[in-house]
Amino acid sequence: MMRPTLQCPCDWNYCETVFRYDAPPPGEMSLDRGAQAYQRAFLRCALCRHWYSQNPLNLSRLYDSAYVSATYGEGLRETFQRILALPPEGSDNAARVARVLQFARSRLASGRPPTLLDIGSGLGVFPYRMKEAGWDCTVIDPDARAVEHAATMVGVRAIRGDFLTISPEQVGTFDLVTLNKVLEHVVDPVRMLERATGYLKTDGWVYIELPDGEVASHHGSHREEFFIEHHHAFSVGSLNMLADRAGFLALSVERLHEPSGKFTLCAFLAPKSLLPAAP
Repeated sequence: MMRPTLQCPCDWNYCETVFRYDAPPPGEMSLDRGAQAYQRAFLRCALCRHWYSQNPLNLSRLYDSAYVSATYGEGLRETFQRILALPPEGSDNAARVARVLQFARSRLASGRPPTLLDIGSGLGVFPYRMKEAGWDCTVIDPDARAVEHAATMVGVRAIRGDFLTISPEQVGTFDLVTLNKVLEHVVDPVRMLERATGYLKTDGWVYIELPDGEVASHHGSHREEFFIEHHHAFSVGSLNMLADRAGFLALSVERLHEPSGKFTLCAFLAPKSLLPAAP
């Protein structure tokens, strides 16, 4: 049995292998493996139903410039404009913006534009739409092209860097920090989510979206939720455990079947350290 590359929330003491792969599923990004054979698996914890990747392949260059090309093609601008042109009922981003604005409506003080920090902004469609709604948006992305695109095409403050190493003093604090389809890409999502606290204003909160492995697994191993770039897929239970271990309380958790076909879990989180003390 291949050694797991990461721990599930229950320390993989109750894990079982559910999916094995000896070839890329249809639609998965192409990865230069050199002489490495394609062999990986997804395991599931029998207790919390968390999914994690068991993968001996070298993924160290997965997020270099080739990842942006493989995900969005060579034309960031063209892909950005195509997604902007989708009708609301066909757009994951339109639904995301509506959820965030509805949640924020009763939680933000009037008199100043609310502030957003989007981690791993990619095409920048979400911060673009939030900017249209009156938010002051900042993005962090490790890819130079994505950052240039965010600054010039999206028109928001854009910072190139690794969220795990960049300091809040360089970036500032915000009403909302968003990690949309980000935490599944890192080996230690607890550590990454913990860092979000340092970027929040006193009454700020975090919004996350994660692949719903629990539902997606019923539709087969070929699903995007289990592609090679994902170290994790989640359940409602493991999302709540992730939040708790990172020092957050899940204020709401929702299951989505998005217009794109993705099965997704979304949640609004509040840092427990900033919540009012119980009387």
